[in-house]
Amino acid sequence: MALAIETIAVTTGVLAAIRFLHVHGLSNLQWIAIPSMLVAGALVPAWIAKRDFPRIGLALDHTSLVAGTVGWVCLCVFPAVFFGLWVLTLLNLPLPLPPVIPPRQGWPAWLLYQFFYVAVAEEIFFRGYVQANIAQWLRRLPRLPRCTPSGIAMVVSAACFALAHVIVQSQITSLLTFLPGLVLAWLFFRTGSLLAPILFHGLANVSYAVMAMALV
Repeated sequence: MALAIETIAVTTGVLAAIRFLHVHGLSNLQWIAIPSMLVAGALVPAWIAKRDFPRIGLALDHTSLVAGTVGWVCLCVFPAVFFGLWVLTLLNLPLPLPPVIPPRQGWPAWLLYQFFYVAVAEEIFFRGYVQANIAQWLRRLPRLPRCTPSGIAMVVSAACFALAHVIVQSQITSLLTFLPGLVLAWLFFRTGSLLAPILFHGLANVSYAVMAMALV
């Protein structure tokens, strides 16, 4: 129960801090403050409790599993997303979650930011902390089917992921990030490390921006 209370308190505190930054218009600090809060919110409680944190998964024998899994997920997801966006443009409907596309000279920095700040920080918190803690707590409960803790943890981490995007982007359509959140949660569960969701997260952000540029 202590682990559940800690996870709820930390998640609520981090989301509240993100909301504070957004409401008070501290946009010049958000690029570094929000990733820093996510990483600290995940690592500090684990360090205080002397609890093992999920691995990144950079071992050579593990990267083949990650590359294969992320590769076929991209092949399944990205064409479907492009088709959906294409249909919206045919119907003259706005694209959901319009990405912030940098000027041409700003692309290298933007790519680094998407992978090394956004993807890494968000996956460390929502998968490495929220999802892992909930799954660990639920596994301690009696009479739960073996697959239930992982399933519930994936849904909860995806819901928190979507809520954070609603807070930052101030639009209800940001709830759609629940769907990629489920994919990211499954990748973490399937591979047992953070490398797969980090890679897919960065690739998804970049590919969505490229798709939007191609269609608009």
